[in-house]
Amino acid sequence: MSIAERRRKTPPVALTIAGSDSGAGAGIQADLKAFSANRVYGTTVITAITAQNTHEVRALAPVDPELVGAQITAVISDFAVRAVKTGMLATAAIVNVVAEFADKGAFEKLVVDPVLISSTGERLLDKEAETAYVEKLIPKATLITPNLFEVEALLGKLPTSIDEMVSAAREFKKMGVRYVLIKGGHLNDGDSTDIFYDGQTILKLSAARIMTDNTHGTGCTLSAAITANLAKGFDVSEAVKTAKVYITRTIKAGSLWQLGLGHGPVDPFIWASQEEMNAGQQVLSESKTPEDTDT
Repeated sequence: MSIAERRRKTPPVALTIAGSDSGAGAGIQADLKAFSANRVYGTTVITAITAQNTHEVRALAPVDPELVGAQITAVISDFAVRAVKTGMLATAAIVNVVAEFADKGAFEKLVVDPVLISSTGERLLDKEAETAYVEKLIPKATLITPNLFEVEALLGKLPTSIDEMVSAAREFKKMGVRYVLIKGGHLNDGDSTDIFYDGQTILKLSAARIMTDNTHGTGCTLSAAITANLAKGFDVSEAVKTAKVYITRTIKAGSLWQLGLGHGPVDPFIWASQEEMNAGQQVLSESKTPEDTDT
């Protein structure tokens, strides 16, 4: 086989910079599953080790920032990484290390999932690190994907409506990030509606809410799917919309599982509901609101 033929068969490469979840529902483990399910080759940089399961985080130990930097260098010096995502970064020092690489242009496309609080309510990031996110990392991101509680931690106010989510998206855009996706899964509303903002248009992405406790790792899985789509060459809007459909289907399939005693994981490969995946059902609706000026 020629070199050209081998290159055609080689999958695109994505990188996740995140913590390890011993229960494998979130973090590095969830990201690798989502990368594989979306047909990209996943590489990793581990920022922290957690002892956790479906209902609690028992312990957390950050990795030395120098080792985080060494992992990043090792990966990007050898692999043609097309897109990068961050998950739990644990400390301000690690946020600063990642931001330094981003500032040097080491990441072609950077998705920042500001993992601050676990689904069980445990804080996964210190206050100093939150400041580093706002001042150093978010301005370098292609896309940020906070949930409502992360919006509150970063902006100081919890959105309680779609309009407040839109206002928050505009605030994030002013920080320098190119695109914003605010996840509305925790909003007490009928559908699960996310807000996507590019500075010119507000896009509301809605899917029917699935009643299940198996939601551990949904944010990680969504941002990893977006990153995989970017690695495959999708534009940001299409990467987000395609990933929204994917995460909805993984939640629906995972709702049939009983893994663990708390909030179980989603089903990233749609094992429990492959026929629904193949049916190609329409699970996403969207509406656009153009803005007069770019904020």
